Formats: sequence, structure tokens, C-alpha cells
Amino acid sequence: MFLDIDQKNNDRPAAIAADGGTLTYGELIRQSEVLEQRIGTRNLGFILCRNRLGALAAYVSMMNTENVPLLLSADMDRELLEELLATYHPGFVCCPDDMGDEMGAVLNRLQDRSTSKQENGREQFGAKAEMPWHDEAGLQEPVLNCLDYVFLRTSWEKTELHDSLALLLTTSGSTGSPKLVRQSMTNVVSNAAAIAEYLELDETERPITMLPMNYTYGLSVINSHLLVGATILMTESSYAQKPFWDFFKDQKATSMAGVPFTYEILKKLRFFRMELPSLRYMTQAGGKLLPELHREYAEYAKNSGKRFYVMYGQTEATARMAYLPCERSLEKYGSMGIAIPGGEFSLIDVNGDPITDEDVVGELVYRGPNVTLGYAERLDDLKKGDERNGLLVTGDMAKRDAEGFYYIVGRKKRFLKIYGNRVNLDECERMLQGQFPESETACVGEDDHMRIYLTVQGLEREVIRFLSEKTGLNFKAFDACYIPEIPKNDSGKKNYQALAEGEG
Repeated sequence: MFLDIDQKNNDRPAAIAADGGTLTYGELIRQSEVLEQRIGTRNLGFILCRNRLGALAAYVSMMNTENVPLLLSADMDRELLEELLATYHPGFVCCPDDMGDEMGAVLNRLQDRSTSKQENGREQFGAKAEMPWHDEAGLQEPVLNCLDYVFLRTSWEKTELHDSLALLLTTSGSTGSPKLVRQSMTNVVSNAAAIAEYLELDETERPITMLPMNYTYGLSVINSHLLVGATILMTESSYAQKPFWDFFKDQKATSMAGVPFTYEILKKLRFFRMELPSLRYMTQAGGKLLPELHREYAEYAKNSGKRFYVMYGQTEATARMAYLPCERSLEKYGSMGIAIPGGEFSLIDVNGDPITDEDVVGELVYRGPNVTLGYAERLDDLKKGDERNGLLVTGDMAKRDAEGFYYIVGRKKRFLKIYGNRVNLDECERMLQGQFPESETACVGEDDHMRIYLTVQGLEREVIRFLSEKTGLNFKAFDACYIPEIPKNDSGKKNYQALAEGEG
């Protein structure tokens, strides 16, 4: 079974929710058996994720039964969700039970009504009581009930999936692009095992959810801890809220995981003064932590007897590619570390030739069993096999010191990491151009901060509101300003370098 779920203590909690609910490893197995009976295998399904027991049970059950889930945020922009549904035609959609009516109506609208009508009734999945469901037009769909989640069937024909395909994640986590990352079971399990090895995880761990499970980093926390039989503490509360810390202390959480923005906010919340005796270690990924902040957390960890790990990864490598050993965290602050167990790094120059000298900047290349199969941008792409063969050219520029530790210095392509989400600047420009055709638009910035330049005055607030809603990111991540003309280079292309340097 997935992550050796069947080899764990059946009575041991796999997850505990903030509302007091518990999901054991034995219940995960039973949920999987019911799912296979009701839905079968090798179906494509969407899971609209919240940090709830039902979402976890649905994910593990699908992976156990060789169904293929695409994990998405339950709060994602509905227009973008409908684009994904129309592109990939899933066999079912799994969502929080309070979204059942809404999603049923969406599916009925997207599908041909002549084929969407199915026999009435609601099948049960892990629940005792039937809950009637119908949309406003009176059309009903068979639904499986999984704790606080429901499965809604669709009438699309069953999607043909490559035998090696096990999981789908979005490339950005925010802009809702139909471009997906195709992952195999080997990708997922090997990466979970590598993470469990270098973090020295065992069944006594109790990580608390601080990241969405549809985000590759958040999912890697879940996978690596399920692999060792640990107990995941699931909460939808923010770490900026009191209920989060009450749950943390009551359940004796042993670890926390965050992106750079997380650790910036924690410092403002006087984290260094908190009494957290159960906390064993902290991890950081999702973008480069400011070196000075890295040093502060490394010092805190050293002085308090805890461990602090800075890590590096991409969805295209399942999750993690590098980690900085905690015992070197203070000495090597600012570094992303070394390759994870089973992985290997190299640097190449502009001609693709290897760089062997120290402190020479080149493009970072990674090789390992966690390198994913490739991308999907349309339905037929789900039939494809492995297009990368274990090799990933990351698009990040880095250098290597004399001891073999790597340091990220920039990005080759136009991406930003905003609060841990990878955001495609060109994609944002396309969305803005479609919404505000009267203005030419250019997007630049640095991690956690995007600047939008507009050639029409008075749109600034509307643009920020639009991007915040579309990406699901806090409006504080964006600045918009008027500029008479977007600077161009000799070939007529936008001169992003001039904008980044404040020219034009």
C-alpha cells in the first residue's frame, strides 16, 4: 500500500484534527477499500483541499487504490477551477461537504445535461448517515461521503492515464494555470523516504499543518510523516491566531514547516520568546530566507536545543532537492545546503558545459528518482510517460563553495516565490491584459513582492484586487503604479531589466 500504510499500527492515529476528530491508520485502510469498491481504480479525480481529515483520507485512499488525484485549493478562483475541469474531465470531484451543492451545480453546468443525469441517491463512504444532495435544477449525482468530504461523480468518459502516473499538482499553486506536474509513485515515495531520512523522523513525530496540503511543500510534510507512522496534527487555523497555538501546545506538536514569509511573521509574533517544550525541529522552504533571518533562527535553534533545517525544492522534483544539515545551519547560513539522499547536483554554464570550480555561478541541475515525469497542459498529456528521465534543469542560478554547499543567487526565468507560491510573471501579465485591455502591463519584483506597471492611471487598486483574488495571495504582496510607457529593448520586447532597476 501507499507509504506502507498497511504496515502501521492500525489503532495509531494517522491524524488528529483541531475539532477533536481522529483518523487512524486502520481507518485509512478501510476508507481505501470502500473507495475501490465504489469507484474502482485508475480514475482521475480532483480533490479540493482543506487541512481536514476528509481531504487526507481521500488523498491516501486514492493513492492506495491507484486512482490519480489532482490536489487543488478548495478556495481557488472558481473561474480557474472551471477551466481545469473543462480541460481534464475528471471522473469525480472530491470536496468539503459544505461545497457539495455548489460543485454539483458547477459540474452540471459544464457537462451535457443529457449525459449528466444519473440515478438518484447518495452512496456512503466512511459515514453512518445519508445526506440528501441536489442542485437547484433538481439534478442529482451519486456521491460518496468520506468524513467531512464528499465525492461527486461526473459524466465525462474515463480518462486514459499512463501506467506510471500517480499524482498531479499545479506548477504554481496560485495562478491556476492548466499546466500540471505529472508525478509517479516512485517520485512521491522516494522523496518521502529521503526527507524522513535526513530529518531523522520516527513514529513519535507530531507535525502540525502550517501549509496547504495541495502545496508541494505541505504535501511532502504529510507524506514523509505518514511513511514513518507518525501522527499529523491538522488545523485550518493560521499560525497568527490563538487557536493554532492552543492546539499546538495541547497536542504537543513536535515540528513546524514554513516559507520565508512564515518566519518573518513568526519573528514579529515574538516566536523566540514562546515556551514550546515539545518542539523538536523547524523546516523552511518555498523561497530563499533572508540570510540574516536564517542566522537568527539558526541561533535560536542552537540555544534552545532544537533543530532548524533550510531546504530547497520544486514541484518538478516532487518536493525536496536539497537540505542544509541542522548542525551546519549557523555556520552556513544563506546556503540551501546539499543534495538530499539519492540526489545529485551539478552546475552548467550558458553553453551547457559543466562548471567544476568553486564560487562560479551557473544554472543548477539536479538528478534523482524524485524528478517528475514532465508537464501536462491538456488531457492527452496524461497519457505520456517519463519525459525527464531523472534529470531536471532547475532554472535557478547558483554557486558552490569549497565544501560542496550550494547557494542560490537568482532565477533564470520569470518566476517569483510569493509566500511560498511560485508565481509566473508572464502568466500574471496575460491575466491582467485580458481583464484590463486598455492598459499595457508589465510585472517584475522579487520574492514575496510583485510590482505591476500600468500605462493607464486610476487602475492601480482594481489591478491589485484582481490579482489578489485570482492568485489567492494577500494584497500586500502587490504594488501597482502608473508609468507613461513600458520601456522596450531594440527588438521591441519589454525591458524588464530597466523596470527592475527603476528606470523608464
